[in-house]
Formats: sequence, structure tokens, C-alpha cells
Amino acid sequence: MTDADVKLPTFGRGLSARVLVLTILFVLVSEVLIYAPSIARFRLDWLEEKLNTAHLAILALEATPDYMIDPELEVRLLNHVGARIIALRTGDGKNLILRGSTPSLLVDVTVDLGDRGFLPLLEDGFETLWQGRNRVMRVKGYSPRAADVVVDVVFDEWPLRQAMIAYSWRVLGFSIVISLITAALLFGALQWLIIRPMRRLTGGMVAFRQDPEAERGDFGETARGDEIGVAEREFGVMQDRVRQALQQRARLAALGTAVTKINHDLRGILATARLVTDRLAESDNPEVRKLAPALLRSLDRAVDLCSDTLNFTREGPPKPEFELFALKELVDEVGESLGKLLTEGKAWISDVADHQQIRADRGQVYRILRNLGENALQMGAKTVTLRAVEVAGVLEITIADDGPGLSRKALENLFVPFKGSARAGGTGLGLAIARELMRGQGGDLRLLETGAGGAVFSLTLPAAAQVN
Repeated sequence: MTDADVKLPTFGRGLSARVLVLTILFVLVSEVLIYAPSIARFRLDWLEEKLNTAHLAILALEATPDYMIDPELEVRLLNHVGARIIALRTGDGKNLILRGSTPSLLVDVTVDLGDRGFLPLLEDGFETLWQGRNRVMRVKGYSPRAADVVVDVVFDEWPLRQAMIAYSWRVLGFSIVISLITAALLFGALQWLIIRPMRRLTGGMVAFRQDPEAERGDFGETARGDEIGVAEREFGVMQDRVRQALQQRARLAALGTAVTKINHDLRGILATARLVTDRLAESDNPEVRKLAPALLRSLDRAVDLCSDTLNFTREGPPKPEFELFALKELVDEVGESLGKLLTEGKAWISDVADHQQIRADRGQVYRILRNLGENALQMGAKTVTLRAVEVAGVLEITIADDGPGLSRKALENLFVPFKGSARAGGTGLGLAIARELMRGQGGDLRLLETGAGGAVFSLTLPAAAQVN
């Protein structure tokens, strides 16, 4: 994908539409959870009101001496209640009944209002709604007007179902209005608090990726204290640091190109000077022969400086070529290469087991160990001891010397190119390149301790068994 292909999603495919749809969906789900108990409560209230009306209707029988009323009036009372049969039983054993002209009939469902469990009410309520035929229902329970009076009513269920359906439509309409209002409010709040800042932040990221060096946005100026504000400020800081790094990298690239050209010519000049110096070392003049070694050492340091500078100005460390080899053999080889420095009682001590294996770039590890050993010996160390320990899948190689330790200035800029030299006259490139090489192999180079008794450096690498 090219930079030009990166575009922010449209409303229909973006975060805004998803938040809107999910908000409406969640509100509707909440309304359904509210509707279920409310429809069950509506049915219960309707049935209690039916018992109350039936109780009032049957009280007409108590106004007559023989508890008998005109048949026409009895039918009118039943029609007013919407019942087929009404029966009443008092606490003292009195039984009253309004039947009208209704013959004996088969009751389809019986409801005892004394049983008001939540789940039975829900089940019975939805059963009434889903019923497609008119059933004969019998409801019995204590009258709301008298706690010791049991009222028993038989009636058609259809009017109850129609009332519940009408109530459901009212709830549905009210739920839709509530859902739209709630969704609009939530969507507006989320749009203001999250979506708009996220689109702005995403747009800034896309623009920054397309042109990192362009000055854009004011993400670091936000006053928000929440996570979005932290993300905006951190993005602003990241932009500034990456921009500075890119500018510094461009300057270093230009410097590296110039250094490479200068280094090529300078190495040729130094090679010629070294040849002349070799001839001077064979001169018959004692003074000339005495000064020639010092001049040779100076030329060697100049050549090393050119090589280190050239290596550092490359794009990055060379890609490591991993191989499995014996660490002790490599350590002994490094000790042999330091032979010209191991004079006047100086020693390179290898405390590495013969069977210790290491999987790494052999040439790079050789270069690192030699650099550390050479630094220590040139700083005045008498002995340099190398040990290797494998713990928890990590191989740690320590290089300890008994030299004077590192100066405060060296510690302040350790591993910083051109500043963190551990010895007088050094450039600091050796340690910087050594750490870069170690990290390129998945390890690290650290200074464990330093003082009057010497310095201890640590090289860590994944153990041979951990490297594929």
C-alpha cells in the first residue's frame, strides 16, 4: 500500500456508524429487559382489577333478603364486569355466585393470584400474548377490598390479550423514542469525547507517515487529562523526537558520505607514511630509530580511527551470521592476538569451560572481546579475566580487569560515540560499536561495576539452546 492509498474510512464504515448502531442496539436490549417484567405486571394489575370489579358486582346479592336478584340485572352485572361467572366466599363461610344464563363450561386455564412468583408471572404473561385463540380463564384470589374474601371469576381471555397488545405497542413506541433520544445523546457524547479526537489522531498519524518531516498538528497542546489526552500529547512528543532523529540522521548521512570520501584518501596517505616510517626504523641514525616506533603507533591509531569512523557512519551494524562454536577457543584466540600487549607480567586469563558452546557471529564476538581486552590493557590493567555463566537460558560473559577503573567523564558518556572513551586519546567508537553489535545479535553490553580495583563488563546473549 502506498502513501496515497491511505484514507480515513467514510461514516458508514467508520467508528461513528458502529458506535451509533451498537448504542441503538444496546438501548433496545435494555428496553426488552424492562418490557418483560412490565408486561407481566400489567397482566397482574389487570387481573386484580377484574377481581375488584367482580367483588363490587356481586355485592348486589347482599342487598337482597334471599341473595337473589332479577335475572336480567344479573346478566347486566356480568356483562359490566366482562365475566361469565362470579363467585365469592367470605371468611364466615358465606358463598355467593353470579351465573346468569351461563351453563357449565370447560375452563382452559386457571390462575391463582396467591402465587406471584416472578418467573411464573413472566411465563404466564408471554403465554397470554402468544395465544392465538380465545381461552376461558378462571382467576381466583383475595379481593383487594377485603383480605378475608376470596373472589373467583371466569371470563374470556381475549380482552386481556387485546389490552396487553395495546400496552405493548405503547411500550414499543415509548421505547423507540427513548432509544433514539438516548442513542443521540450517547452518540453525541462519544463523538465529542472519543470519535472526533480519534479521527484527528488517526489523520495525524497518516499524515505523519506520509511526510514525517512536515510540521503539523498541535497534539501536544491538548488540556485533556484522560487517556485520549495522554495519547495526543505522547503523539506530539513522538512526532518531535522522530522529526529530530530524522534530521540528525540526514546530517549524519551527509557527514558519513563526506567522511567516507575523506577516509579513503586519508588511509592512502597514512599507508604511504607507514611505509616511510618502516624505512626510518631501519635507519643508521639512533635518534631516528628511537622515534620510529612512536611514529608507527601514532599511524596505527590514526588508521584505527579511520576504520572505526567508517564503520560507525554506515547505515547500521552488519547482519550477524550465526554459528555454533566453542567459546574457549575464541577466547584463547583473542588472547593470542593481544600478545604484543601482554608484556611485563600482564596476563589474559580464560576461566571458560572447554564444553561451553555459544551460537553467535564469531567474527563480531571476537572483535568485541578484543576491543574490551585491548582497552583494559592499555589503561594499565595487569590481568584481564574472562568468565562465562549460563543461567535461565542466558549466557553471560564477564570481562574483569584490575586496572584503575573508568573516570567520571567516561562514565557520564559511556557508549556515546566520540564522547565515551574509556581511555585517554580514544574516540569512544569502540564501545559504541561493540554494544551495537551485541544488540544486533539479540544481546547487550553493560558495565557491571568500576572502581579503584578495576572494571567489569558484561556481555549477554541467548544461550545456544535458545537460538534457532
